[in-house]
Amino acid sequence: MNSSEMRLIHVVQGEQAVTDESDAIITTVLGSCVSACISDPARGVGGMNHFLLPDAGSGAPDHRHAAAAMERLVNALLRRGASRGGLQAKLFGGARMMRGLPDIGARNAEAARSFLRQEGIALIASDLCGTQARRIRFWPRTGRVQVQLVGQAAPRSEVPTIPTVGHVELF
Repeated sequence: MNSSEMRLIHVVQGEQAVTDESDAIITTVLGSCVSACISDPARGVGGMNHFLLPDAGSGAPDHRHAAAAMERLVNALLRRGASRGGLQAKLFGGARMMRGLPDIGARNAEAARSFLRQEGIALIASDLCGTQARRIRFWPRTGRVQVQLVGQAAPRSEVPTIPTVGHVELF
């Protein structure tokens, strides 16, 4: 299937997409926000979220915040047929976009990692923090991900945060 036959699903802040469609690619652009790309490749289902803030404080759950967004994504995957034991996660984003302000990106990244640890979901790859925005392409059925740093003409040669057990491509 060539790229002109693929169905692009774009996820914006506070949203998510979950699918088992073979022709779907889920995309987003991230600055300090974080996206989790979680899939169950054995069952051929996956999804991506895009959250803005690490915690909701004392307010009601809000999908713009890490815990609510992550829980909502996992629950949607399980409803679509994923097995909790088969879930594999890849995390992206969390850049520090403005010096002199609190590092919300790093806090978002840690909130996502913490959620995965607490839920026992394997984090198999990540590209977090730094100072550049990222474009993400995610093939939900297989878990394949491509990452491009915004404003960088040449692709990066590796994902430095943790060893890649899964497949992350930089384009």
